[in-house]
Amino acid sequence: GLMSEPEVPVPQRFAAVIVGGGPRGVAPVLRTAARAVAAGTAPVRLAIIDALAVGPGATWLIDQPAQYLNNTQADATTVHPDDSTPMTGPAAPGPDLVDWARRVRADGGHPAGEWVLEEVEELTGATFPTRRLQGVYFRDQLDAAIATGAVEVTEVVARAVDLARDGEDTAVVLEDGRRLSAPTVVLAQGMVQAEPDAEVTALTGFAERFSLRYAPPGMPAEREYTGLPAGETVLVRGLGANFFDVIGQLVAEWGGALEPVAGDPHGRLRYLPSGREPHLVVGSRRGVPYRAKPGGGRPVRPFVAAWADDAWFDALEQRGDVDFAAEVWPVLGREFARVHLEALTELEPEAVRGDWWAGLDTATTAEEVDAVLERTITDPRRRWTLEELHSPTRGRPVTGQEWSRLVRRLIDDELGSMSDPWHHPRAAVNGAMAALRRHVGRLTGRGAFTGASLARDVLGWFDGHSLALASGPPAERVRVVPALLEAGLTELNGPAMVIAADESAGLFRAASPLTGRVVTSAVLLETRMSKGKVPRTSDPLLRALLDSGRARIHTVDG
Repeated sequence: GLMSEPEVPVPQRFAAVIVGGGPRGVAPVLRTAARAVAAGTAPVRLAIIDALAVGPGATWLIDQPAQYLNNTQADATTVHPDDSTPMTGPAAPGPDLVDWARRVRADGGHPAGEWVLEEVEELTGATFPTRRLQGVYFRDQLDAAIATGAVEVTEVVARAVDLARDGEDTAVVLEDGRRLSAPTVVLAQGMVQAEPDAEVTALTGFAERFSLRYAPPGMPAEREYTGLPAGETVLVRGLGANFFDVIGQLVAEWGGALEPVAGDPHGRLRYLPSGREPHLVVGSRRGVPYRAKPGGGRPVRPFVAAWADDAWFDALEQRGDVDFAAEVWPVLGREFARVHLEALTELEPEAVRGDWWAGLDTATTAEEVDAVLERTITDPRRRWTLEELHSPTRGRPVTGQEWSRLVRRLIDDELGSMSDPWHHPRAAVNGAMAALRRHVGRLTGRGAFTGASLARDVLGWFDGHSLALASGPPAERVRVVPALLEAGLTELNGPAMVIAADESAGLFRAASPLTGRVVTSAVLLETRMSKGKVPRTSDPLLRALLDSGRARIHTVDG
């Protein structure tokens, strides 16, 4: 018969369409419900679109492994505003994560599964909850808003690929051609991922040609890391938060035992293998893992600025020509050096010599700060410089023995700063970074930096340094990694690690130019995020807006 005309989908109309079903998308639904309840209006018709799941979104998927944790303590997690939130509309306080967990315990169960009750029974304010538990919390808050009857929510699990004009309204175009129209569209995609870059594309092709195993960068819940070959070398790239999640998942699968080392004051663990373990060789640009957060609930030395105080930041905020590397970093460096030396003087007075305050007070460059640290700290195990933040060997090649010594010092530092964050010098530095990076974020938001310095320094390296020090994994999770290093089942390959496709051997090859270590393997796991840099984002809707000129990249003074 004759080809019939394809049916043009009839647009569905809403008061607003929200693209993104994670907490960023849930929040506007909660606020809309609060307003509608207060105003006593008819139910407001909303649509939420998410490619994976409405409520938890991609990061907090409910069916991901239990070993994937949130990077924030439970008592810092809520999707509801409180008096500290600058906003219009009625206050509508709802339960934070800890309150919600209490209610689930009181109910004695949860429709999402028996595991929810098991997890909330263990939960305290200092716990780092699983990502899946947090996903159930977000979903429950959405359900509670819907239950008020103030909002009617249509949930659509599909990819939004474009926006189009629909008379006076805007239509969100889905991959299958459906259109959802509204006078208001909210883009709440959250942490979009990047399109594979040239290197990842080449490694993916290489793995296919030689039948190798490759896990590209991305969200751990969407990757497969388990089932590694026992006794064989496996390459791992990425030593941030994802790495620790993946290690948690692997150790659970291997089934080895972790036991406390008797009499160790720092909570050191010993790993007793099951025989199912591969040999992990791990690396990154920095070459060392993110620094741990203090052990849950332990008192942390409070940070009080000597130079980088509020008045100093306020003055910088009024400008638009600040050079971060020249003007801000040296002052932050003075603060890091000061708290390190103060803590070290209390902890081990014989490791510090001379009067260092005057030297720091007049230091105008990071190099001058490092010079003060070098002449003041006498104990080689306590040595520390700002340069180590991005390069533990300070850019110098080291022998195998020197690298092993550095790794041992790293393990001791980590165990010390987790178990005694009030006194440990490294914990003091981590705490100072946590306090100061927020101010730098505010300067960025206010446009204080020149465009060149913002791109080169703040986004180029400071963001990475500050995450590595101040946004590390939970202590319980970190303790496993030194145990694996000390058991010889995991080793750090060295800084500036480069991955190559070794065509002649048909294997992945990892090399650190600073330690000289070269390792080959048939398996490469990328345990790093692929955060979407605009315009290299994998989000088809954002790309459509950029490609058509309806959105443009924000520029800062050129």
